[in-house]
Amino acid sequence: MNLSIAYSPCPNDTYIFDALAHRKISMEALSFECFLADVEELNRAAQIATYDISKISIAAYPSIANKYQILNSGSALGRNNGPLLISKKPFTTKDINSLHIAIPGKHTTANMLLSIAFPNAKNKTPMLFSDIENAVLKGEVDAGLIIHESRFTYQDKGLKKVVDLGEYWQKTFDMPVPLGCIVVKRSLNNEIKKSIDNIIYRSLDFANKNKQSSQAYIKEHAQNMGDDTIAKHIGLYVNDFSLSLGPKGKDAILFMLKEGEKAGLLSLIRDDIFID
Repeated sequence: MNLSIAYSPCPNDTYIFDALAHRKISMEALSFECFLADVEELNRAAQIATYDISKISIAAYPSIANKYQILNSGSALGRNNGPLLISKKPFTTKDINSLHIAIPGKHTTANMLLSIAFPNAKNKTPMLFSDIENAVLKGEVDAGLIIHESRFTYQDKGLKKVVDLGEYWQKTFDMPVPLGCIVVKRSLNNEIKKSIDNIIYRSLDFANKNKQSSQAYIKEHAQNMGDDTIAKHIGLYVNDFSLSLGPKGKDAILFMLKEGEKAGLLSLIRDDIFID
């Protein structure tokens, strides 16, 4: 059976999916056609169920819950770290409500976290995540909400941290910070869903046990990132929750979705959001 799978070109995803993409592990009679795209593009594609399996932002899940379920493997959950709001001028959190802010997409978890923490910060402009730092440097916006590898490079460009929304989340709720997850179409039968989950688990397990094996694939899509930045990126976003959400990971996702609902940012979701 051939399935379509989509994920981002960021090092954490290419690290996780290298062994799957290049058939370095047992595939359980399945094959995959892989597509790589920015996470906000993947969020939009999931709205119309473009791919059988896809990486999405946690915040995008309620709007596609009738089409997809969340797999146990492949997710990105942070611990005391998350999207950063950065600026060129030395703003503080007291200034945030009045700032013009670039965000990496309306449906991203980053934007939901900002909206929960600072509900009166309304002046936002969505743009590609990799363009945000330059928009701040050029003065096109007052501040930028950065994700992915930008958190490791913004200081080198003279930009300053206003707030780490992952730190805010951990301090406020004492919970891991769910950022992204892997979803699978509900229309597939349960055995196929479990096989997909197992394959993603094995793909990451293979990467963890063969650190050099995925390097060529990672660098192919890493947008000229240096080795140190790539290693930091993977170290921050690939952890035990990526192998398997487990009860704590699932609880963290449910908690965030409920907080988003309480804040009026997300719609109600059905109960059976996980494959088991």
